[in-house]
Amino acid sequence: MIAFIFPGQGSQFSGMGKDLADNFSAARQVFEEANDSLGFDLAALCFAGSEDELRLTANTQPAILATSIAALRVLEQETDLKADYAAGHSLGEYSALVSTGALTLADAVRTVRQRGTFMQEAVPVGVGAMAAVMGLERAELEQICVNASQGEVVGPANFNSPGQIVIAGHASAVERAIELCKEQGAKRALPLPVSAPFHSSLMEPAALRLEAILREVTVNQMQCPVVSNVKAEPFQEQGLIKQLLVEQVCAPVRWDESVLKMVELGVDQFIEIGPGKVLSGLVKRIAKGTDIKNLGAVADLGKLQN
Repeated sequence: MIAFIFPGQGSQFSGMGKDLADNFSAARQVFEEANDSLGFDLAALCFAGSEDELRLTANTQPAILATSIAALRVLEQETDLKADYAAGHSLGEYSALVSTGALTLADAVRTVRQRGTFMQEAVPVGVGAMAAVMGLERAELEQICVNASQGEVVGPANFNSPGQIVIAGHASAVERAIELCKEQGAKRALPLPVSAPFHSSLMEPAALRLEAILREVTVNQMQCPVVSNVKAEPFQEQGLIKQLLVEQVCAPVRWDESVLKMVELGVDQFIEIGPGKVLSGLVKRIAKGTDIKNLGAVADLGKLQN
């Protein structure tokens, strides 16, 4: 069984998607549709934007989504591969939903553009922070966050792979948690270069604004189940999509559990579709022995066509 998986923020780079668009009309059409939907040249941002421009959350989210769907359209055109399950890391869940037909590309890029803006505006710059912690168990880190909070918010935001957990919250609470992690023998505890404390309760204003936007979005029947970040379980009910996307803004991304659930359901091949290879690296650590491939550039196609 095959799972298509889609990357989230942090996978972006200047030039992403360009060689796919140069070589395949299906990819070009995705970028043209995204440009029309947003009313600005997203393709130029992906192909030649500066790292600083691409790091702005309101730009990052539609840019990664469009690049991921451009790669997906090439995959669909050039191979017979079909997904039994789809999943995405945070923002990538929107790409996964587009891949199943649940959301249109136009609606998805407009929604994530606003989602990025709302998340950026939810917390003033400098008030929130995130940090990656390596080498501590989940329960141990959760207790450290309780001890570090001191009336502020700090807690797990991404359960990425065994021994790699990201925390988020108030900057001062995250700093206290980093120090406690080091004292507890963490291999590493490093602040991340992000502009907001994603997947923490500080994102609640963004979740409320996103809920209003999603009310206007049409949801279609899903062609295959998506494993949700919030529950780490597959779902295929149209009625759950909007609720889960709203909850996802403040809830931790349960990526390690999502991958293990797909393996439990019989998935033995993962194909990461979109820029970078972040998820492939995580899957290698979570589900040793599974077949992992990528499609982010023309050079990747050969391995998928064999």
